[in-house]
Amino acid sequence: MGSSRNKFTSLLLMFCLVVLVRAEYAKYKDPKQPLAVRINDLLGRMTLAEKIGQMTQIERVNATAEAMSKYFIGSVLSGGGSVPAPQASAEAWASMVNEIQKGSLSTRLGIPMIYGIDAVHGNNNAYRATIFPHNIGLGATRDPMLVKRIGEATALEVRATGISYAFAPCIAVCRDPRWGRCYESYSEDPKVVQSMTTLISGLQGDAPSDYTGRPYVGGSKKVAACAKHYVGDGGTYMGINANNTIIDTHGLMSIHMPAYYNSIIRGVSTVMVSYSSWNGEKMHANHFLITDFLKNKLKFRGFVITDYEGIDQITSPPGVNYSYSVEAGIGAGIDMVMVPFAYTEFIDDLTYQVKNNIIPMSRIDDAVYRILRVKFTMGLFENPFADPSLAGEIGSHERREVAREAVRKSLVLLKNGKSASTPLLPLPKKAGKILVAGSHADNLGNQCGGWTITWQGEPGNNNTAGTTILSAIKSTVDPGTQVVYAENPGRSAVDAGEYDYAVVVVGEPPYAETAGDNLNLTIPEPGPAVIQTVCESVKCVVVLISGRPLVVEPYIGAMDAFVAAWLPGSEGQGVADVLFGDYGFTAKLPRTWFKSVDQLPMNVGDEHYDPLFPFGFGLTTEAMK
Repeated sequence: MGSSRNKFTSLLLMFCLVVLVRAEYAKYKDPKQPLAVRINDLLGRMTLAEKIGQMTQIERVNATAEAMSKYFIGSVLSGGGSVPAPQASAEAWASMVNEIQKGSLSTRLGIPMIYGIDAVHGNNNAYRATIFPHNIGLGATRDPMLVKRIGEATALEVRATGISYAFAPCIAVCRDPRWGRCYESYSEDPKVVQSMTTLISGLQGDAPSDYTGRPYVGGSKKVAACAKHYVGDGGTYMGINANNTIIDTHGLMSIHMPAYYNSIIRGVSTVMVSYSSWNGEKMHANHFLITDFLKNKLKFRGFVITDYEGIDQITSPPGVNYSYSVEAGIGAGIDMVMVPFAYTEFIDDLTYQVKNNIIPMSRIDDAVYRILRVKFTMGLFENPFADPSLAGEIGSHERREVAREAVRKSLVLLKNGKSASTPLLPLPKKAGKILVAGSHADNLGNQCGGWTITWQGEPGNNNTAGTTILSAIKSTVDPGTQVVYAENPGRSAVDAGEYDYAVVVVGEPPYAETAGDNLNLTIPEPGPAVIQTVCESVKCVVVLISGRPLVVEPYIGAMDAFVAAWLPGSEGQGVADVLFGDYGFTAKLPRTWFKSVDQLPMNVGDEHYDPLFPFGFGLTTEAMK
């Protein structure tokens, strides 16, 4: 009798265990299940609060474990310069991201969060990361495969910090250099911008040919990419940031839209909406372009995200009627909202609107389906935490060499000799004494520009690691060549110096976004004075560090040679490599160089086209044997 009872008890226990195991089995947790099955299984289990949480992206300073679990937050970001600590290591970044992720995984359904960051020229918020040239310089290379390798390198350095989502590339077509984000644009020519969408394949991996429209991320060493800012951000009136792009439908589709076609073919995971308006209608509220065109006509299957406080700016002044902004933005087809601070207000407003049938549940389900698709596709459910073995990838020699190559290939030679028969470049390494002058010769922060360690970037040599142009020159010339550096030398000192030649490096200070809007586009003082003082007395090459063409016509006659170096980033050695002939100049202007700001906007193909240097211009030199 006792043994029968024991058998019965054992069978009962086994039955209970089977039931428990079956109860615990969820299709969405099973990587062997088809993607759609996993998404639908999870979506079917979610409450409204869990769904709206997935649509919410908050700043890392708010992302406590309690906030993540209480509000089911789907995504976290670092705004420009938002770091765990000054000069934080890769390990410190990864630890912070992991702690936030633990909060997400502690929820009922355990949906991992996705962490996003502005990695727009390398993992540029991270201390000691490789800083690549800004996009304007990459446009000058005309080398899509180099840009793909930069994407691969950036993905590794982003993953080294535990982050899986980069807000890049910016595929704006800048039509007016007065715009403060013009350096984030590869070119004024949509064809050049289209060719540079290879960065997406570098960041995410090569999507299979049948992936068109569907997001693709090829494993734990790749990151989700973001094509931005949809659409027309580079065409605003007078280049005013986040302003109004006045253009007909044909112009929008033929100039500003084409690179989105390429991005979608490459399987881009996300698209970020522009602050700007199209013919007076805010892009964040544009149902036709977000839903009817991007989602329905172009068949984009990733998720659409706002810019930073993007829905707030639907109203003027921003945030004056937040509930309307939520309704207009979500109604237009936005899937994830970069809140990033007032997230409880966003969640409360959207919850109210769904419960009162202002926003249909179908719109919420579309948003969450897209967000979950990206998270499942990139393997976030299987690998939610940072890979500690990647910490050493930050700023590695291998990736700095890629950046140095990019610098070499981005330098546009605009003048070489006061006549074609007397070229100054390449410069001889062996000389008696040479002068290096100008505010940008020994200044890594100026060389890197905005979006470097901080949002706006900062001048100086203490912000991150790299090589200044002065250091590069000193390590390139013959040991017997005396290099004299004077940031702003006086006329008498230059005259008395008996220099063989001079390298003058001047340009713009760092800036980002609206702070860079500039109606006069002159070289900041004392740059012009340094050019005139030095070049009147010594054979000189002027290297301009800038995010766009500037007014140079008054000084071009005084220069023996003139190089547009854009914003080359951390690897200044690439500048010296070409100045001294180890490599030749090969780059071509990615945008028209105007004579006067009165001509702006002026782009290649315009009826009245009278530039100082035309789009596509660039002299070449041969490498010295």
